[in-house]
Amino acid sequence: MIENAIRAALRDVHDFPKPGIVFKDITPILKDPVLCARINEALFSEARKLDVDVVAGIESRGFLFGPALAQSLAVPFVPIRKSGKLPYTTVEQSYDLEYGSATIECHADAFEPGQKVLIHDDLLATGGTVVAASQLVAKLQAVVAGYSFVIALDFLNGRDKLKPYADEIHALISF
Repeated sequence: MIENAIRAALRDVHDFPKPGIVFKDITPILKDPVLCARINEALFSEARKLDVDVVAGIESRGFLFGPALAQSLAVPFVPIRKSGKLPYTTVEQSYDLEYGSATIECHADAFEPGQKVLIHDDLLATGGTVVAASQLVAKLQAVVAGYSFVIALDFLNGRDKLKPYADEIHALISF
């Protein structure tokens, strides 16, 4: 089962990025090309049901599996980045974090009105960044068709914050 393989490969890093947090480190997964291929196939298996026009990946770890997912779906990939990282005209969205605030952005021509967007990231935690990404999609008059994650930390209730944007929220494993 893919869930067991992912769990076995994950590394817990205690007190990162701050005391009291147990960080789910996916970098050991990246050392296993067979597991990466299985993850890509599992993500594709769910995503192909959504009939999306574009995959948007959130910086930075949404760039690990997001482009491969877009290629499998034969749709474009759009990077959603931290403020100041994109070279062209951008649209931005600020959001609050438990320790401050942040801003993400995408190119102003990233989505066409009415396009169905699958938002991908490696991990769903509190949902703040993903909600901001959803708001970016809406600003450009596109529609969030669903969400794709490798991991969901369900005890942080991030899924609840995403439901106003789309019902399709898929994670390969949950904690």
